[in-house]
Amino acid sequence: MIAADFIRRWRGFMADHRAMVLVEMAMTMPIVIVIALGGFEVARYTLLQQKLDRLSVTVADLVSQSTSISTTQLTQIFAATGPIMTPFGFGGDGVVIVSSVSASNGSGARVAWQRNGGGMMVQTSAIGVTSQLATLPTGFVVRDGENVIVAETYYNYVPMFVPDLVPPRQLYHRAMFRPRFGSLAALGN
Repeated sequence: MIAADFIRRWRGFMADHRAMVLVEMAMTMPIVIVIALGGFEVARYTLLQQKLDRLSVTVADLVSQSTSISTTQLTQIFAATGPIMTPFGFGGDGVVIVSSVSASNGSGARVAWQRNGGGMMVQTSAIGVTSQLATLPTGFVVRDGENVIVAETYYNYVPMFVPDLVPPRQLYHRAMFRPRFGSLAALGN
């Protein structure tokens, strides 16, 4: 009796077209939601990559336009990171490291000075540390008497949706400019 009643109700449910729409909707909604959230996350990641690249280029360009540079001027340049990174918070998730690399007396390219700012993340430069040989990209040469400004941007990326499914990662961007109006091998106070 119970089985016959169940079969009758099932047939009535299947004959009702509104019920079929609900079943189809219930089956497709999770797929639509995953596609929408995935598309949002891909767009967010792409925008973040563009912002980080723009930040590296802007900082390196601003420093390389100076005739001389001081720690106060660098602090002012680092203050621009917030507006450039909007809508992403930079705070503890990122940092910009500016290095001056120069060569003299045939000793190879060395890091003349280095400062970091714009965020509170603790990170070591991939270029190297002050007074040590610089690690430059293959084919990039700094000859005796030349100088280059390198801005490196590090950012800890955490996906907004399902951070357990897509692991967090550290993003890295770098920009290198030669000073336009003289050497910036020394940092003023």
